[in-house]
Amino acid sequence: MKIALGVTGGVAAYKAAELVRRLQQEKLDVQVVMTRSAQEFITPLTFAALTGKKVITEMFGAGGAEPANVESAIEHIAVAQRIDLLLVAPATADILAHFAQGIARDFLSTLYLATKAPVVVAPAMNVNMWEHPATQENLQKLRARGVHVVDPDEGYLACGMTGAGRLAATDAIVEKVRAVLGLRRDLEGQTIVITAGPTREDLDPVRFLTNRSSGKMGYALAEAAARRGAHVVLISGPTDLPIPESVDWVPVRSTEEMRAAVRERASDANVVIMAAAVADYRPTAAQKQKLKRGDGGLTLELEPTPDILAELGREPVRQNGRRVLVGFAAETDHLAENARDKLARKGADVIVANDVTQEGAGFDTDTNIVTMFLRDGRELPLPKLTKFEVANRILDQVLEGQKR
Repeated sequence: MKIALGVTGGVAAYKAAELVRRLQQEKLDVQVVMTRSAQEFITPLTFAALTGKKVITEMFGAGGAEPANVESAIEHIAVAQRIDLLLVAPATADILAHFAQGIARDFLSTLYLATKAPVVVAPAMNVNMWEHPATQENLQKLRARGVHVVDPDEGYLACGMTGAGRLAATDAIVEKVRAVLGLRRDLEGQTIVITAGPTREDLDPVRFLTNRSSGKMGYALAEAAARRGAHVVLISGPTDLPIPESVDWVPVRSTEEMRAAVRERASDANVVIMAAAVADYRPTAAQKQKLKRGDGGLTLELEPTPDILAELGREPVRQNGRRVLVGFAAETDHLAENARDKLARKGADVIVANDVTQEGAGFDTDTNIVTMFLRDGRELPLPKLTKFEVANRILDQVLEGQKR
C-alpha cells in the first residue's frame, strides 16, 4: 500500500525520519512531501536516502531552479490518485488552518484537496497555539470532514513550556495508520460472506432489469475484512471492479444465483454482510426470443425475487457461535423509519442505511454517508467517509456485536 507522508515546519520534523522507518516495517510504500519550512529543520536528502525516492518539495520544479513543466504541474494529481492514505506528521497549526479553509498554497495543501484517500494528521506545536480557539475550530472542521487526528502528547516542549503540543509517539501514529488502512488482524479465524453489486433479471435474450449499484461498498468491505485477517467469500453480481486480493470470489448474475451461493456458504460463516443491491422483482417468465418494438405500449408482469436477507434472519439456529447478520438499506426518504422497519422485518443485527439523494452518498461514488441501526436500538451516524473507511467502521461494529 502507498502512503504520502507530509512533513511540515516544526522542531518535531526530525522525528518523521523514524516514522518513515516504522511505516516501512508495516510494508507501506512511503512518498515524502515536505513544505519549505520543514526543510529548515531536516533536509530532503535524509528522506530520499530512507525511501529511495525523490522527495517532493515544490509545486513547480525544484525551488524555482528548474523550469516548470507539465509533469511537475500535475504531479499532485498523480500522487493524489495513487496513494491509499495521506499522513501529515508533524502537522503545524499553519497547515491545519490551510487544510480547514481549503487553501492550496503549496504541494502538500494542494495534495490534501486533490486526494480522496483517508487523511491522518498528527499535530505538534506550542501549547498556546494548540489551545488557541482558532486551532481548535480548525481541528473541529477537519474531524467533521472525516480527517483522523492523533492528538499530541503532554510534557516538556522545545519552546521551554510544559503542556499539550508534543508530537504523539511514533507507535501511536503508526497504530492510527494501521487502523485507518485496516491493517489490524482482529478478524483472523473468522469467515465473512459478503455480497456486492447488482443482480440482473432477464426480460429476453438481450434485455434485463437491474439497478445502479456499482458494487464499490461491498468490494470495500471485502478488501477491509481480508486485510484484517478474515477469510472472505465475496459473492458478486456483475461489476467492472478489480477483485480484491486474498478473497474467494464467486460471480453470480441473477438474484436466484446469489441466493444459492449465499445459502451454500452462510452456514459456515461467522458474519454475513448483504451489501448487494439485489433486484426486488423479475419477469414471471423471461422471453426466449427478443421482444420486438411495437407502436403501442408494453406491459410486463413481474414477481418478487427471493428475500435473501430475510431468509437468513429467520434461521433459528446459527452455527459457529452467534452469526452476525448485516443488511443495507438505500433510501430516498424517511431513512430512519424505513431502516428501523427493515431491521425488525429482516431479523438483522445491523442495518446500514444511506440516503442516496445526498451528495457523496449515492451510487457509483467513492464516498458514503451512512447510519448504522443496531438491534439494541442505537443509531450510529457517520460523517462522509471513503467507502473503505465506512467498511472498517462496519467491521468494528461487527466485532463489538460479537462480544455482546
